[in-house]
Amino acid sequence: MNTRPELSPPMNTVLNGISALPHLGVIQAQGEDAANFLHNQLSNDVLLLPVGQARLAAFCSAKGRMQASFILVKTAPDTVLLVLSLDLLAQTLKRLSMFVLRAKVKMSDATGQWQLRGLLGDTARAVVGGAAPWQTVTVDGVHAVALYPALAGDVQVPRALCLAPAGSTLPADPEVAPEVWVWSEVMSGVTLVSQPLFEAFVPQMLNYESVGGVNFKKGCYPGQEVVARSQFRGTLKRRTALVHSPVALAAGQDIFTPADPEQPCATVVLSAARPDGQGFDALVSGTLESQQTGWRVGSAEGAALELLTLPYPLLEDI
Repeated sequence: MNTRPELSPPMNTVLNGISALPHLGVIQAQGEDAANFLHNQLSNDVLLLPVGQARLAAFCSAKGRMQASFILVKTAPDTVLLVLSLDLLAQTLKRLSMFVLRAKVKMSDATGQWQLRGLLGDTARAVVGGAAPWQTVTVDGVHAVALYPALAGDVQVPRALCLAPAGSTLPADPEVAPEVWVWSEVMSGVTLVSQPLFEAFVPQMLNYESVGGVNFKKGCYPGQEVVARSQFRGTLKRRTALVHSPVALAAGQDIFTPADPEQPCATVVLSAARPDGQGFDALVSGTLESQQTGWRVGSAEGAALELLTLPYPLLEDI
């Protein structure tokens, strides 16, 4: 098993500051039934989400396959923001709106109302301190959600998602390139679903049950029976792993194993170049068996992927 890249002094500089997040968008749910409506649609508890706090959640098909995932932020008793991959926003908004029926909630695209930024390193630490993932600090209408840190070597790099009202002043910290932010996301082991991954996974295949994205005690939501059955019957055969690659990878790309060369055994979830130029790191979701027999890019004879250690423990099957 390979080790995570060590943080050289130049890397320490690169991993501090603020990054634009043009790949993300915001859906707003507003109305007295907003929390109850989302609670009935998503994999996490929204009813008990306190104002000013956040959750990770999945939006699934009836078969339990993720059609989108969100970082939820409850900004008022009647308002919840859903941060998601921008390439899924339009179709997700349309599908959620189909289920509103008589509920007193209005779903809308609120991307233009917010500035989304990623905070890294000392910049994140200055805003959210040592807050646990999904805890939120709100000051003057600006919401900063603590995320899972990126691990490089033995160093934890704090990360946070900042939602600032459009037109508000942002911190004058060093600018972090968006591709560096994506690399930090890979190294955190936690990511949102994007268009190439539409309906590719149940939440556990992205380790969502291990990082606070699934509540098994809440009531029904689309796909709930499939998600629960996967967990409680010990039928989880696929998980997301952190890997290093000598070649560039793309979300949705097939991964193979020499032990069964005829069919793909895994799928690339997210990939980014290491900031020091030493190859690429990626999140890959695949069968537990094939992780042991080796992963190859594109075909069973392709470039070999090296498994890295995930930065968090996986919840055991129940």
